Amino acid sequence: MITVLVTPNRIHVSGHANTAPRGSDIVCSAVSALTLTLIRGLKEIVHIGLYESVEGGNICIEWQDINDTGKALVDTWFLGICGIAAEYPVIEFL
Repeated sequence: MITVLVTPNRIHVSGHANTAPRGSDIVCSAVSALTLTLIRGLKEIVHIGLYESVEGGNICIEWQDINDTGKALVDTWFLGICGIAAEYPVIEFL
């Protein structure tokens, strides 16, 4: 199960989908790709200061202030995560 926690200044994604062996799990890969792209977009497009922690099965992103572009990136990321969750019900939102 992948757990996703979203607050106004924090995103925490943890766990594994366990739909295939580690390294071959397309659900984990998709969630990771979206989340790592969000981090890069917030840093390189929005230019906001972030705290980020990326470890196997655990990604945490925190920020102090976010502008409208940053909010749009987070909203787009969330749409992608919801799309994955609709196809593969191994994502839990907190």
